[in-house]
Amino acid sequence: MPTPPFRRLATASLTLLMTCALFLSGCSAMTPSHTDSAGVALSAAQLVDNPKDYEGPSTARLTTAVLNPVAQEPEPALPVQVTDAQGSNVSITDVSRILPIDLYGTSSRIVFDLGLGKNVVGRDTSSDFAEIKDLPLVTHDGHQLNAEAILQLAPTVIITDSSLGPWDVVLQMRDAGIPVFVVDSHRSLENAGEMITQIATALGVTEQGTKLAERTASEVSTISAQIKDIAPSGNDRLRMLFLYARGQAGVYYLFGEGSGADSLITSLGGVDIATEIGWRGMRPMTDEALIEAKPDLIIMMSSGLESAGGIDGILDSVPALALTAAGTKRRIVDMSDSDVLSFGPNSAAVLEALSVAIYAPAAAAK
Repeated sequence: MPTPPFRRLATASLTLLMTCALFLSGCSAMTPSHTDSAGVALSAAQLVDNPKDYEGPSTARLTTAVLNPVAQEPEPALPVQVTDAQGSNVSITDVSRILPIDLYGTSSRIVFDLGLGKNVVGRDTSSDFAEIKDLPLVTHDGHQLNAEAILQLAPTVIITDSSLGPWDVVLQMRDAGIPVFVVDSHRSLENAGEMITQIATALGVTEQGTKLAERTASEVSTISAQIKDIAPSGNDRLRMLFLYARGQAGVYYLFGEGSGADSLITSLGGVDIATEIGWRGMRPMTDEALIEAKPDLIIMMSSGLESAGGIDGILDSVPALALTAAGTKRRIVDMSDSDVLSFGPNSAAVLEALSVAIYAPAAAAK
């Protein structure tokens, strides 16, 4: 007997489930917000002498959005029998029509970088890179799955996680006989390689998965070493917070330990305030918490900052922010929603873009 939907959901990361509940509610959905201009490489950027003294906002931009598959149309070894993150046994015999969907577009990016992009038949809202943006959407009202749209595409396999809903739509796809492979919703720099190899194994391209995971780890290691060389140490390290906002609805959340934001901040050489004071998952922001945290710098999703009315708007709607060093110096770094916490093959590029916005902000000034 299939595992009940609620038990299946309970097996996923609590943090990401909380995130999904917020994103999929009526609080205004997350939308991609890529910028047209390319970012500057960290090696070519002019660093500031003291990041704590810098005043003004900046936007993190990837140096390039071009995909770089590890193979060109590899031949999958099928059939495949795999156990997914929910303990379901999945038999995959055909990957000619792949539908990779999740909240951040990570699954689709992985499938394309494995060399199977030509097999992809549809996309989620967050998958908006050039190679996929013309494919049909299977989400509506932001990030809600549309069963009819999915069935019209006749996918032979669906790659997803528990970050999109309603979950009944996923179960409906299984009932329709479509193999559904569910990966862990938890995202961090540490498990990006595992997610890549899981998806590659399910699609019968294990060798390409190993190659892509190793490449991703190598790129992250290289940029992490560069960041370590330029980031201040000791008391000069920047105290950072990740703030999620949907200004129209008055929704403000702080991302804490286990949300992925902690992994990001630590890798950027900052002090992860959430870990320091024991915040876990997502927590509604309070004025007291924000002032107590004493952030030097706030990281936000671009559309979240936009929804709050930009820098001036968020300082007006969150007056406590103006009582912190980050607010006083307008030290807010924003990045495209579909990039900043995606933690996939472009993890290194995300780290580089954010490090430029933080340590060489003039090159990323808004």
